[in-house]
Amino acid sequence: MMETVDKIKQQIAENPIILYMKGSPKLPSCGFSSQAGQIMINIGEQFAYVDILQNPDIRAELPKFANWPTFPQLWVEGELVGGCDIIVEMYQQGELQTLIKEVAAKYKGEEEA
Repeated sequence: MMETVDKIKQQIAENPIILYMKGSPKLPSCGFSSQAGQIMINIGEQFAYVDILQNPDIRAELPKFANWPTFPQLWVEGELVGGCDIIVEMYQQGELQTLIKEVAAKYKGEEEA
């Protein structure tokens, strides 16, 4: 069990923008994951994702680790942004695009150095 939490922490640490979802952004397996994935694709910056249906250990442990019971979960720079409702709301207000683009730009700069 501890290994799973370590794996989650590592994924969150290594990926400045990561979406835990059911399925993949192009082939989502639930409506909420579909909405979240589509929004992330629309923003147009690179992001990592984990298909929790392929990773039952993460599916079981992440809600406890995050203190957030549902999927999808969007994490940015090690912080939980939230689930589908929050992602949609932030996107509609333009906040998510700003956040994602700022973070993506920061890490793009790092790669070139």
